[in-house]
Parts: sequence; structure tokens; C-alpha cells
Amino acid sequence: MVSGVESGNAIVEFVFVALIALVPMVYLIAAVAVVDNSKEVVAQAARDAGRAFATAESTRLGRLRAETAVRLDFANQGIADDGELRFVAAGASCSGQALAPVLAPGARYRVCVTRKTRVPAVPSILSAGGITTLGSYELFVDDFRTVAPS
Repeated sequence: MVSGVESGNAIVEFVFVALIALVPMVYLIAAVAVVDNSKEVVAQAARDAGRAFATAESTRLGRLRAETAVRLDFANQGIADDGELRFVAAGASCSGQALAPVLAPGARYRVCVTRKTRVPAVPSILSAGGITTLGSYELFVDDFRTVAPS
């Protein structure tokens, strides 16, 4: 038998231990979800930017369409428009030298979209400004494509 002094203590202890274990776990799940969402958005933005560029009538219009596609993808997910769009040589890493893309038949580029993602409830000074998420897409302009002069 449990004495009257001991009754109800197990519930209090269980709730206390559950809170200590569950609060950090819920925070960790939320932080991973924020970073994963940013990763998915930049990957989709790179793909959409590449397709928008490749289907444009001119290089100037293609660049404008690519930048608009990135902004729209960020807006669709409710993310701040703070990503960076870059074109680099096909097969190069996204940290390579940026190129001014030219919409020419047979042209190949890698489209890169990078974004710093802030982890919720972590000060910027501790997270070095956030976690860098990167999306890339290999762009190939059709060989038999006709392109208007820029």
C-alpha cells in the first residue's frame, strides 16, 4: 500500500520528466523542418529558374524570367526573398566563378540558388548567420533552338 503522503507524486514526476524530454524534441523537429523546407524551396527554385531561362525568347528576358521564378518559389512557400541566383559552368560547383549566361543553342550551365536559413530561436551570432541551403540544376539549351538577338 502507498501511504497518503506518496499518492500523486508519480504523476507529477512523469509530467516533469516528459516536459524535459519533449520540449527539446519538439524544438529539434521544428528546426529540422525549417531547414528542410528551405532546402526543398531552393532546389525547386533552381529548377524553375533554369527552365524559365531556357524557354525564354532572348538572353535578357531569360535572366529576368529566371529571377522572377526564384522570387515566386520563395513567395509560394512564405519565405523571405533573400536567395541568390547564380549561373556557373556546367559540371562546376556552385562556389565556382559566376558566368553571364547566354541563351545559345547547345549552351550548358549549372543554375545555383543559395539561401541562408535561420534556425528558429537561435541568435544569428551563435549560428553564424544561419545554415546555407543550396539548390542546383543542370541547364541545357536545345541544339536546334532559335534564339532572338539580345
